[in-house]
Amino acid sequence: MDPSLYSAALGSPNRRTFLRRSGVGIGSVALGSLMQAQGKTLPSAEEQWTGVLEGGVHRAARAKRVIFLCMAGGPSHLETLDYKPKLAEMHGQPMPESFTKGQPIAQLQNQKLTCFAPQHPFERFGKSGQLMSSAFPHIGSIADDICIVRSMKTEQINHDPAHTFMNTGTSISGRPSMGSWVLYGLGSEGRDLPGFVVLTSSGGGQDQPIAARQWHSGFLPSRFQGVQFQSKGDPVLYVGRPDGVSENDQRQLLDAVSQLNQIHDARVDDPEIGTRISQYEMAFRMQASVPGLMDISDEPQRVLDMYGTKGGDGSFAANCLLARRLAERGVRFIQLYHRGWDHHGGIKRGIETTAKLVDQASAALIRDLKDRGMLEDTLVVWSGEFGRTPMAQGSGRDHHIKGFSMWMAGGGIQGGMSYGNTDELGYHAVENVVHVHDFHATMLYLLGIEHKKMTFPFQGRDFRLTDVHGNVVKPILA
Repeated sequence: MDPSLYSAALGSPNRRTFLRRSGVGIGSVALGSLMQAQGKTLPSAEEQWTGVLEGGVHRAARAKRVIFLCMAGGPSHLETLDYKPKLAEMHGQPMPESFTKGQPIAQLQNQKLTCFAPQHPFERFGKSGQLMSSAFPHIGSIADDICIVRSMKTEQINHDPAHTFMNTGTSISGRPSMGSWVLYGLGSEGRDLPGFVVLTSSGGGQDQPIAARQWHSGFLPSRFQGVQFQSKGDPVLYVGRPDGVSENDQRQLLDAVSQLNQIHDARVDDPEIGTRISQYEMAFRMQASVPGLMDISDEPQRVLDMYGTKGGDGSFAANCLLARRLAERGVRFIQLYHRGWDHHGGIKRGIETTAKLVDQASAALIRDLKDRGMLEDTLVVWSGEFGRTPMAQGSGRDHHIKGFSMWMAGGGIQGGMSYGNTDELGYHAVENVVHVHDFHATMLYLLGIEHKKMTFPFQGRDFRLTDVHGNVVKPILA
């Protein structure tokens, strides 16, 4: 096509279009300036993104990738990882006002606050003797490989804002997710799959919706946003080649579309056009890579039995197996959501049911990575967006942000240890408190990134994942 004809067909941009394009153009200039400061140049749309930091230039990385197992809905730390015998003693008694006065409460506002005993017994697991709920025997069996953090704190008491805070470090929608920050900083080791992949499953309790903006790239170029794979059926919709269309035919069509996009890009200088070109190229390569990813016929039966899945059934177990296969293929950040932890009522049975859906596969993922020599450079995180109140909400518990638990393994984390504590009733994190910002700083540190140094200019200031907060939690590092 004659470029002049194409340009004429577009017409002159109106004022609104000019301002919109000017805005993204400024973003492109900012990205270019930042990359020049890091000694890099902007890659062409077809080139693989290797990260603005070229693999983590700030320090030697302990982890190459992250697998985040997100227990969406807020699993109760009091029925999972935080043993509170004093709370059991006070079951049915009024919750002391000294704990709750002036504190944010979700659905229990203006109600009588009564202590609610842990609904499952705790046991010691492994040589390290870590205390965990008996509802999680499989995770208990990897006690010596994991670090339990019992002093987490967050700032948002409702599900969607709390997920936003856990993912982006702020409750303000539209900021880049942690996976996008990691992909922006380090790039992906694989060329034929997205560098940031998201999978979801559900079951065991009330399923809170998860918005796609939880893995969005925010003000970073959209090539860094997460790509959701379907957990059942075709993982990527419409990635297959239509009947009657040959690879050569599709290649010619793709080249023609790419040329048109390049002509448009030369005219308006919009970085999103480059993203569009690169994503068309990625989709073309995925036509070959995705079938191989999903073909688990090469997996030994013992591995399938270990996870408890035959694959492709949409379960958390199938997603964990797929996460390992994605990690093997160079995907930088893999996020698994299991929606089923919102136990406002019937928490005893709810924990049992949901635990059976995630317990075996969570432990299997750690064992599988370890057997393959991948755990040492893969950071695995198991956490919800917040915890649950020590006070009863009927037969369940309300949302709670002042103290909750997570566990981590691999990627430079010290196994077989617990860190931090809540008070005797499990209300406040009181010892070695770890804020979500501190978790983000620690995750980036293990990936070789100093969290204060990886920033992106936007709206007149330099932004980072940890905003103006965050300290690396060094006592939990191996």
